[in-house]
Amino acid sequence: MALGAAALALALGTFMQVLDTTIANVSLPTIAGNLGVSTDSATWVITAFAVANGVTVPLTGWLMRRFGVVRTFVASVFLFTAASLLCGLAWSLPSLIAFRILQGAVSGPMIPGSQALLISIFPPEKRATALGIWTMTTLTGPVAGPILGGYISDNYHWGWIFLINVPVGLAAAWVSWRAMKSRETPTGRLPIDAVGLGLLAFWVGCLQVFLDLGKNADWFHSSFITTMALLAAIGFVAWLIWELTDARPAVDLKLFRNRNFALGTAALTLGYAVFFGNMLLLPLWLQQHLGYTATWAGLVAAPSGVVAVLATPIIARLSGRLDARWLATLAFVAFAASYAMRSGFTVQTDYWHFMLPMLVQGLGMSMFFMAMLAISLDGVTAEQTPSATGLTNFARITGSSFAASLVTTLWDRREALHQSRLADASSSFDPVFQQAGAALGRLGVSAQQGYAMLTREMVGQAYLLSSVDIFRASAWAMMAMIALVWIARRPAPMTGPVAAD
Repeated sequence: MALGAAALALALGTFMQVLDTTIANVSLPTIAGNLGVSTDSATWVITAFAVANGVTVPLTGWLMRRFGVVRTFVASVFLFTAASLLCGLAWSLPSLIAFRILQGAVSGPMIPGSQALLISIFPPEKRATALGIWTMTTLTGPVAGPILGGYISDNYHWGWIFLINVPVGLAAAWVSWRAMKSRETPTGRLPIDAVGLGLLAFWVGCLQVFLDLGKNADWFHSSFITTMALLAAIGFVAWLIWELTDARPAVDLKLFRNRNFALGTAALTLGYAVFFGNMLLLPLWLQQHLGYTATWAGLVAAPSGVVAVLATPIIARLSGRLDARWLATLAFVAFAASYAMRSGFTVQTDYWHFMLPMLVQGLGMSMFFMAMLAISLDGVTAEQTPSATGLTNFARITGSSFAASLVTTLWDRREALHQSRLADASSSFDPVFQQAGAALGRLGVSAQQGYAMLTREMVGQAYLLSSVDIFRASAWAMMAMIALVWIARRPAPMTGPVAAD
């Protein structure tokens, strides 16, 4: 009973963190409109959380050894809950971004901590089941996030997408402490790599500012954006040198000497970046150009999570007998098939055809995380595991924040290209154009109104073509990931502990 209660509390902690990564995606247009800012500016709500979370994730190993795994996890959940309350009460975009940075920073140990504790409290013969539970809770967020975010945005104040964390977080923190305080790990006084963490925050922050503000400032035509790019590059090189030469680095880059860890982390980061970018793009396109409400945009995205949750227990049973590289291959093929199906979208596509690719994506999700963990943690010792899980989560989260900025930038750039080409092919002397104008004239529409309507249709078609370009490129990118997986050696089944000692 106590084991079940602890597992449920850990699952809730994971669920909250993943939920807050996805719940804001469908709510961005509502938040932007309510706060009087553009949707481009509102993407900071997502990227600020992801960057802050990614920067603090590498601290997980040090925090666990310094304060204990249970204390670190419980404190992270409680502080995350308090930050969620502040986000829900935010009164402007700068205040919301500040609170989202705080929320992301304190949530760093939540996913690595819950993963480590789930596996440590289960006996060795049930660790595959424990990993399955962790994966299911991780995948439940993409189900609940879009639906809850959409429903709340359409029917209540957007602040409730954060306020709903408060009762869940308090319950998860209390139950976790009550159930697992007797299982606390040994602690000790350890030095902290303040310089390494400072350099990490510096170059990641500069790079995110470069990505988020660059498109509005015309990239390298702006001296500020150029300075941010140079500072990010210099900071990154300085960080690499420091971490590789420091005796106790905040991020143990020597783990990349392990071939499976390096390849698994690369495949996880790149694959999740493509996945996250597409999860952000689809709701934006549906709401801004196809007239979907936030609720219906969430209902389009939700089926992928439903399929993932249903398929994960089956995949968990097979994972101990099947080569993880085959699981990863099937996951990437499913992702690629999903994006290839989306490349056939038109402005007349109905809800069911929008949903079908999401079902295929859900099948890929059920295999992706489990396979990537099995490959990346193969050959990693128990002592290295906290640092390894922190590093893989840092790479995954940071990659997703960069993907959010790059996808929205690419979306607008490709739209401008397609719009210019469509405009070149349109002329008042074109018979088709004249026929459309005549038809509108018979409906009592003036020439100026007719041109405005046709221009709006052209913009909609340009964004459709831009979205299709990204979907098609995403499909090819996912297929390319398969090569990384098969360069890795065959990983052993995961039966070792994944807890901090």
